[in-house]
Amino acid sequence: MACSSNQIVSSSRMTWKYHVFVSFRGEDTRNNFTDHLFGAFHRKGIVAFKDDIKLKKGEDISSDLLKAIEGSQILIVIFSRNYASSTWCLRELAKIAECKVLGQPVLPIFYDVSPSEVRKQSGDFEKAFTDHEDKFKENLEEVQRWRGALTQVANLSGFDLKDKPEYAAIEKIIKVVTSLLGHKFSPLGDDVVGMHSQVEELENLMKLDSDDDVRVVGICGMSGIGKTTLGKALYGRISNQFEACCYIDDVSKTYGGDGPVGVQKQLLSQTLEEENLQICNHYMASNLIRTRLCQIKSLVILDNVDQVEQLDKLAMKREWLGTGSRMIVISRNCHILREHGVDEVYQVELLDHSNALQLFCRKAFKSDEIMTGYTDLTDDVLRYANGLPLAIKVLGSFLYGRDVSEWRSTLERLREKPMAGITDVLRISFDGLDDTEKDIFLDIACFFDGYEETYVKKVLDIRGFHPEIGLRVLHDKSFITFQYWGIFMHDLFKELGKSIVREKSPKEPRKWSRLWDYKDARKVLSENMETENLEAIILPRYSYKIDEIRAMSTLRAESLAKMNRLKLLKLWNLNFSGSLNCLSSELGYLCWDKYPFTCLPSSFEPDKLVELILPRSNIRQLWEGTKKHNLTHLDLSHSKNLIMMPSFLEIPNLEILDLEGCIKLVQIDPSIGTLRRLSRLNLKNCTNLVSIPNKIFGLSSLKYLNLSGCRNFWLEGQRKIEHLGMLENNEITTEYQPISFIYKVLMPPFRFLNFQKSRDPIGLLLPLVSLLSCLQHLDLSFCNLPQIPNAIGWLHCLETLNLRGNNFVTLPSIKELFKLEQLNLEHCKLLKYLPELPSKTVLPIRETYYVRSVVLNIFGCPSLTDIECCYRTVFPWMIQLLQAYMKSDLPIDEIDIVIPRMQIPMWFNKQNVGSSISMGPLPNMDEKNFIGVSFACCITLVAHDDPTICIGFGIKVKESLFRRYNIYIHHGKDLVTALNLPHLCLIFITRETFIHNVNRISEGLRDIIELEVYGLHFEVKNCGYRWIFQEDLEQLNSQMYLTNH
Repeated sequence: MACSSNQIVSSSRMTWKYHVFVSFRGEDTRNNFTDHLFGAFHRKGIVAFKDDIKLKKGEDISSDLLKAIEGSQILIVIFSRNYASSTWCLRELAKIAECKVLGQPVLPIFYDVSPSEVRKQSGDFEKAFTDHEDKFKENLEEVQRWRGALTQVANLSGFDLKDKPEYAAIEKIIKVVTSLLGHKFSPLGDDVVGMHSQVEELENLMKLDSDDDVRVVGICGMSGIGKTTLGKALYGRISNQFEACCYIDDVSKTYGGDGPVGVQKQLLSQTLEEENLQICNHYMASNLIRTRLCQIKSLVILDNVDQVEQLDKLAMKREWLGTGSRMIVISRNCHILREHGVDEVYQVELLDHSNALQLFCRKAFKSDEIMTGYTDLTDDVLRYANGLPLAIKVLGSFLYGRDVSEWRSTLERLREKPMAGITDVLRISFDGLDDTEKDIFLDIACFFDGYEETYVKKVLDIRGFHPEIGLRVLHDKSFITFQYWGIFMHDLFKELGKSIVREKSPKEPRKWSRLWDYKDARKVLSENMETENLEAIILPRYSYKIDEIRAMSTLRAESLAKMNRLKLLKLWNLNFSGSLNCLSSELGYLCWDKYPFTCLPSSFEPDKLVELILPRSNIRQLWEGTKKHNLTHLDLSHSKNLIMMPSFLEIPNLEILDLEGCIKLVQIDPSIGTLRRLSRLNLKNCTNLVSIPNKIFGLSSLKYLNLSGCRNFWLEGQRKIEHLGMLENNEITTEYQPISFIYKVLMPPFRFLNFQKSRDPIGLLLPLVSLLSCLQHLDLSFCNLPQIPNAIGWLHCLETLNLRGNNFVTLPSIKELFKLEQLNLEHCKLLKYLPELPSKTVLPIRETYYVRSVVLNIFGCPSLTDIECCYRTVFPWMIQLLQAYMKSDLPIDEIDIVIPRMQIPMWFNKQNVGSSISMGPLPNMDEKNFIGVSFACCITLVAHDDPTICIGFGIKVKESLFRRYNIYIHHGKDLVTALNLPHLCLIFITRETFIHNVNRISEGLRDIIELEVYGLHFEVKNCGYRWIFQEDLEQLNSQMYLTNH
């Protein structure tokens, strides 16, 4: 008979002590069927209570036995020929019948009797009850209770074994018991906090319901994160579903000591349950695996695999395992798992705050609650451990039973030296790296955690560390993670790295290879001694101790001359005096904020220098004489005394040139036109720049050009050209010949430009801009431009165009700038007509992720005439952006639009007068058609002096600001045109962004969130919002610009 499928185990009634209780007649089955059944239970990890004969001291059933029946999830009764003759068995049966009524599943097994004989109580059963009635004449009620229990249990669906093979029957019984227990019959221990969901995720990856194939799953993660704990928890939960099981704790250690044969012996010994296997060599072991395991459904877990060779030599090919088998490989190195060809890799996550707190409390307080007076200290410990289970357990156990002062002392010591019980485990991973990977690890630990990936790669490349492969190895071995745009390392790995740098001379930082702390750097710079090992000083630009740092005494610059091996130098917030006669010739990266000297040392040989960043420096000129450089990045921004630049022939590999705010710079050397790799040129607010070489328009790699605030410069050669005829008659010197070339190429379409009498020098420049075919970002704000030529519409790669603060009346068509994401027309006070916006949208493809926003800003344009036409132009563009966003693999983060308008469009179906509106209830954000949410408000500015105002759309929960989305508007004393003009501000937040933020609001509060418009210097007339679904885009086209009157 098949077991009824509607019998289930009640897991909520109590905590079970046993999986199974078996009631049987010892003299009938103890040494045959029952013994075999218990053996099968043992092999499957099913805990079964076995009634020991020693418990029977009299006729009354013991209380221990009654408790065993009550404490077992499943109750099994083996009916045999002499079962009913035992009053002991009948009393067990009566108790089992009671438990059946309470919900415990009962499985009858009819061993050498037929089910009908038991149910009808005939044959041997009839004879047994006749004897009991004679024996218990004075207590016939008890006998009737036994009869009733027998009838009740015998009528249940069970197993008829009479004249059937025992082995096959036992297999069926095991399957039914396993099914009734479910996959969760092995409870997780108290230490396994926060891993229940991870175990379930792993079970899903293993596809346990499918027996059609062999599946291999990898578990990966950093040291101490709980990979082994997770593997053992999973083993305990699912091992009963397999015919053979094996868990090898430390493959690396066994392989290192006994070779591959040692690992194979463990595997075969556990799966075949043969302790004394005689295996002489690798061939014999591999052959046994191939021939013995191919017919068995096996579970094999291999822990701490650190070389793919260990898996290859193990000879565990999936085709050699029985159908339905599962193998789990646990490793710190996910590359090993991928190379081995696992079906899935599961990355173990750090504990969130709630689970970390629970685990810590169990270790530190032997409770689930924080002891009074320890709350703040507990928070400090958890911040230090940062979700790593190993650290939480070690620290919790160490702090158990200690008072508050001892906790504080421990935390102070941890800031200086990590605890050995933690670092010893992490150090094993570090020691397995090669030398270059160790150097990369130490650089990230000391300097670059959280930095942009491209920046870190660039600096590591300067160091000669081959970062592409080095970073990938560190990632595969779980030392670092790539999140969005950055590289991140766990805090305890950072502490490990810093302790490794310090370990040989902890009190002498001048002997270290790296300096990252202001206090240590100041000590080394003050000693003015040789530093034999020092390779890098990188000090953080921002620090919570910034006031203390700035108050440090002035340091002597001469000490830098004694750092002969220095390759990276990055100084912020320090004051130097004295003289600088020498710098290390090994320097590849030099960043020095407020560099105090007028030029670099004459003895400095910058052959290896790749990046030179000297913002806010006292530099007048970079160096004297001629020097050859490999510079790719030169930043002299806000160096207010810079008067001249060197010949760019000396730096032919330059890619980035930043001269923003160099107010004494008058001209740029014409040799800039030779920089074929230059991709970024920033001349913003070079207010005295009066000459710019036209050769910059031959820079075919230029992607970013910023000329904002450059109101005074003239195109090179312009002052010498009296009229266009000079160009046509070649009356021009060789120095200015590029103008003639550009004229021949571009002039026919632009004859409206009058070189002879133009009062618009930068306007003459603009037609040449069309030669910059790669240009993505162009900033011409506040350049007093009276017109913009059509050439601007030919820059098909353009993504951002900033024209704010100019004097043109109209703009040419930009409808073919399909990649345009940002258009800023703020404070164009003479602008009357909005240009044609792009007729379609193509989101640019990025190699790396970054948060991207789309902006259209038409703030402070009082001369705009046809406002309705403006609306009909703007909103179809917004539709295009939304549609492009839905199709893109790299979606935008938000869309911001500011336009002149008095009313919120009626398309925003939730509106309210004033600055706030309730947003509940939230839509079903799991619905596929849900796109995002759009906010709107109408504002009017009031007089103020701030250069920038921020319009914030804030989500409030219970009167507290939870999340704020901002639109920034530039406005100052000289930009008063926007006063008293109403403007409509719209912001669209994508589905992913909104869900990410709202998911941090607890379920019970999500229906009481509120939208409120925040900010200074403006009045809010009304506000509104709309949840946006795909079908709303159709309405958007026709209704977006309509308003309620």
